[in-house]
Order: sequence, then C-alpha cells, then structure tokens
Amino acid sequence: MIKKTKFPKRVKYAVSIGAEKVGILNTLKSISKEKYAEKISASLLYGLLSSIAVNFFFQPGHVYSSGATGLAQVISAVSHRLLGYTIPVAIAFYAINIPLIVLAWYKIGHKFTIFTFITVTVSSFFIQLMPQVTLTTDPLINAIFGGLVMGTGVGYSLRSRISSGGTDVISLAIRQKTGRDVGTISLVVNSIIMIFAGLLFGWQYALYSMITIFVSSRVTDAIFTKQKKMQATIVTSKPNRVIKMVHKKLNRGVTCINDAEGTYNHEKKAVLITIITREEYNDFKYLMSKADPKAFVSIAENVHIIGRFVDED
Repeated sequence: MIKKTKFPKRVKYAVSIGAEKVGILNTLKSISKEKYAEKISASLLYGLLSSIAVNFFFQPGHVYSSGATGLAQVISAVSHRLLGYTIPVAIAFYAINIPLIVLAWYKIGHKFTIFTFITVTVSSFFIQLMPQVTLTTDPLINAIFGGLVMGTGVGYSLRSRISSGGTDVISLAIRQKTGRDVGTISLVVNSIIMIFAGLLFGWQYALYSMITIFVSSRVTDAIFTKQKKMQATIVTSKPNRVIKMVHKKLNRGVTCINDAEGTYNHEKKAVLITIITREEYNDFKYLMSKADPKAFVSIAENVHIIGRFVDED
C-alpha cells in the first residue's frame, strides 16, 4: 500500500519538474483569466465549425479544405486506397500539427503555442466526435458552404489571436526569422492538396476544392480585419490633442507636418499621418469626434507598409 501511494506522487512530481523546466507552468501562470476565457471560447467555436465543415460538407462532397485540414483529408483518403484502412481525419490532423507545435514553442512564443495546442486538440476532438452527415451530394454546394463555415471559424479564431496550427506556424516562424511574409508555403501545400484531389476523385473535384479555398479565404478576410492597414491623414488645428489621443488610446505613432495652411481662411493647421488597422477604425472615428470634431480626416484603405508596424497581441 505504501509503494502504491508513493508511485503516483513521484510521477506527479516528475511531471511538474519537467513542465517547470521547459517553462510551461510559468507561461500558464502569466496568462490572465480573461485571456483564457476569450481564447478558449474561440478555440471551441473554431473546433465546432471546423468539424461541421469537414463532416457535413468536405468529406461527403469529396472536396478539400486548405492547409493542415486539407492535408489530413488527403492522408485519410490515400490510406484508404493504399492500406485498406482509413486513418481518421482527426488523427491525421493532430499528427501533422504535433511537430509544428514543438517548432512554435521554440521559435514563436510560449503563449502562442499553448493556445495553438488547445485549438488543435479541441478541433481534432470535435472532428472525431461529430458524425459524418450527407446533406447533399452536390460537390459545388458542399464546396461553397464548407468554405463558408470553415472561413467563419478561421476568421473568428484569428480575431481572438489564436492559430489553428498548420502552415500558419511555419509561416510565422519564418517571418520571425527573416521578417518576410511567406505566402508560398500555403501555395505549395494547397497545390499538393489540389493534385491529390484530382488524382483521387477526378479533376473536377480539384476545381471544386479551389472554390472551397477561395470562399474560405474571402470569409476569413471579411471577419478578420486586423491585417488590413489604413492610413489616416488628419488636418487639424488641435494637433496636440489628436496626437495624445492616438498615442494613449490606440498605441499608434503619428507623423506631424506643421505649418500647413487652409487656402480658404488661411488658417494655420497641422497635418497628421498615422496608420491603423481596419479593426481599430470605429474606435478611431469615435476618438476623433472627441479630440477634434472639426478636423478633416482622409482614410486610405489597404495600404502597404514598408518598415516597422507593430501588430499587438
């Protein structure tokens, strides 16, 4: 009896020491309860929507998603053809992401990795748990609505600053190392998925899968607006108030051009230039109405930034 009670304690102690050494416990303690609630809710929503997309639309319609989910579908289909045994999509999805999660821990960040692990685990669980239901056999309808549901899940997960793993991890790791956005990774993975879709089910299904990827990306862009940059040009007679507002409330920098002059009244003004995200736009409008309601503001959408622009966590 003494040995039995000591063994679990020793195991628990060894696990806690191991977790402390790699920094897991310290990372978990540093995350606020509000962050846990927000991000885990987003993980649950993504897991539910991705499982609906896979089991209600993608698998019955033989159309493929993009990234790790699509690659998992390919592995599942190929295993059935070659081995006579079908590797579940959920298991393949989880297996693809495990080495990427290890990469993220050492190359991207501990908090990012923890929530990516939670999201991948929840998504795999829901995909496995959700029964496969054939709502329609029309591949076009499955492609459109599957892309719509998956894009909604991805968009809301990105809004909550969480990642569903896959090619996102590789792209972020390379971006942190080189400072460059690597869109070719997603392009290569999606091209492989399309080729296998064509070989396994016919090239028309590869085209349907392209529709899925397009719809999913459009819906994601519509929901996740943080990556869209906007340039605000402000002509104001109260530059100090506006600058203070942008610095304190939006945490953005401002370029000030002094001694500008209005050509009607020849009133001295300042021209301020700042870059905000589409997500911050409504807050910016409200704050401008408080700082200087008479200011002239011009907004240029989807501007390209060369130089440093900090995306907040």
